[in-house]
Amino acid sequence: MNEPVGPELPTDVTGLELDPDIRRQLGTLSKATADRVARHLVMAGQLVDEDPDEALEHALAARREGSRLGVVREAVGYTAYAAGKYEQALAEFRAARRMTGSAEYFPAMADSERGLGRPERALDLIATVDRSELDPVARVELLIVEAGARRDLGQPAAALALLDVPALHGRASATAVTRVRYAYADTLEELGRREEAARWFARVLEVDADAQTDAEERLARLAEG
Repeated sequence: MNEPVGPELPTDVTGLELDPDIRRQLGTLSKATADRVARHLVMAGQLVDEDPDEALEHALAARREGSRLGVVREAVGYTAYAAGKYEQALAEFRAARRMTGSAEYFPAMADSERGLGRPERALDLIATVDRSELDPVARVELLIVEAGARRDLGQPAAALALLDVPALHGRASATAVTRVRYAYADTLEELGRREEAARWFARVLEVDADAQTDAEERLARLAEG
């Protein structure tokens, strides 16, 4: 039998690096297949930030042998989303949702609609979401996508109002607070409220300990006038 087609797997990646819960979900596959799928998923996770196209190739290799597993379709969805392949991401997220019943994909699904230039469809999708099914970070992400869709439609004031939530004032995880403050500051700048935008980019820096955003650069540009 021919070896399955896919990108080369480094010998030092064993698949044991995968989260144990995800690894257990591969248990319906044969051991050899599960090990190979796990290794491709590990590579997809390692590469998604630095080389999303290569990460997608690994995720697609995992899908060739694990297409009936929600966790695999989820991985393809997120890597396609990172690579800007929004139609593909939507198809994979829909498949993953059918298989798992999870609502966690909705923020990325709605943002994919935005990526395809369809903000109205993003808002229609968001309107169907039961937000109680989402964890706090995902709820904030969905809100940020909703605000982004409003901005796409030329409604930045409506976007700003959406973002004025408890997380903005620090009543959430650091990740959620960072993300919503950044979106709020960015929207203020779009509205021409530069001094307020600068204050909020400074507040992003209060919680963005790992420098996940470019708030420092944005603040510096505003200070330069």
